[in-house]
Amino acid sequence: MTNKLDDLASHFQQIIAGLGENPDREGLQDTPIRAAKAMQFLTQGYKQSLDTLVNNAVFESAMDEMVVVQDIELYSMCEHHMLPFIGKCHIAYLPQGKVLGLSKFARIVDMYARRLQIQENLTREIAEAVESVTDANGVAVVIEAQHMCMMMRGVEKQNSRMKTSVMLGAFRKSQATRAEFLQLLNQRN
Repeated sequence: MTNKLDDLASHFQQIIAGLGENPDREGLQDTPIRAAKAMQFLTQGYKQSLDTLVNNAVFESAMDEMVVVQDIELYSMCEHHMLPFIGKCHIAYLPQGKVLGLSKFARIVDMYARRLQIQENLTREIAEAVESVTDANGVAVVIEAQHMCMMMRGVEKQNSRMKTSVMLGAFRKSQATRAEFLQLLNQRN
């Protein structure tokens, strides 16, 4: 075990005790270390970099029409309550001379989702990352997610869903380009 993992486990043990539970109870004895490992996994995006993740998977292409990658699952943690939000990310871009390897979109989503944050910032981070890697003429990102902080506590609204969007370049400047993207999102086969 690393020192950081030990420290994190110690904090989880204190949380368990602070809740009035006995951390030495059979069912909870290994919980602090399991919770620490889970938290490290859920926030592994802090240890990743965009350059390393993309790993030169940007390829020359004459494609200059809209490319859409839809329904990328995401799991993230709200920075306000440290509770999960779960949803889908949709990304579109207008290439100008180069395209990004398909799996890299999912990896970019995961890298930024595996950090503590709010959905609004996550949406922008993904859009700006795709733009910087591809030098696209425009990038659009829409995220729709359900937030456990709204479902499990507070107002306890089970059917609430939050949608955020960020439009960069041609998607921001051109209503027609934005409308084409949103129409493609709404088409389900």
